Amino acid sequence: MSLVELFADVDDFCQLFEPRWRRFQLSNGLRQRNRETQLSLSEMMTIMIHFHQSGYRFFKSYYQNHVQKHLIEEFPKLVSYHRFVTLMARAFVPLVFYLLSKRGSCTGISFVDSTSLRVCHNKRIERNRVFAGIATRGKTTMGWFYGFKLHLVVNEYGEILSFQLTPGNVDDRKPIPFLFKGLFGKVFADKGYISKELFAKLLEENIQLITGLRKNMKNKLMDLQDKLLLRKRSIIETINDQLKNISQIEHSRHRSFTNFLVNLIAGLIAYALKPVKPALNLKPTLPAIIC
Repeated sequence: MSLVELFADVDDFCQLFEPRWRRFQLSNGLRQRNRETQLSLSEMMTIMIHFHQSGYRFFKSYYQNHVQKHLIEEFPKLVSYHRFVTLMARAFVPLVFYLLSKRGSCTGISFVDSTSLRVCHNKRIERNRVFAGIATRGKTTMGWFYGFKLHLVVNEYGEILSFQLTPGNVDDRKPIPFLFKGLFGKVFADKGYISKELFAKLLEENIQLITGLRKNMKNKLMDLQDKLLLRKRSIIETINDQLKNISQIEHSRHRSFTNFLVNLIAGLIAYALKPVKPALNLKPTLPAIIC
């Protein structure tokens, strides 16, 4: 998706979303003084999302070396970098709803997994002040980390169905009831999601949780197709890798928790807008006819 196409899509969304958002704030007494800025909401959202599509690793370099030098005609009312960072918090709620509008549809085949989001090196945990009291120590197969966990559910086309952010020490099974709302069919997961109670609860909601077996568990009969799909669970690990290394949702340069959230949501949007995503080819093949 080009920059022009991205802006057009975001601007169409903002024209529908902003009036409803203002009415909601007024009806609930949440409306506060909010001075107009030089950059419109759609322009700010476009720049934040485009950063995650641009290949730049640092937002400061992207804004100062690319936006302010090469995108002056596209954004004639640009503000300074420090002013833009201050304004980013205003776009958080619209970005969340825009991401929700880009979610995929449940097909009956889903994959769930979590990935760690480190916010600083383990040696600097005690000196970290930005996430003090928010981030926690957690452990994955790669070792200990300090930060958060991103829980994702995707379909076989690589489209995001559901997501949730939790502290790093939260059990992967705890967000499942929230993540699986509105889903149906079969969900494939790793051994960390094994739970008899969770399996029975989900089965009542027309969801079958399929996981591998631990070494100390008895073998169980499994449908051949389910066994093959369980082996394809690497699709969601590939998506997590792209989110971290292409969309840049994980880094240790955040200066506020709000900007961390904005960076995360914008990165998820950038992935959701990708024309080509990791996907499984599950089309049935016709048997060969021998003459």
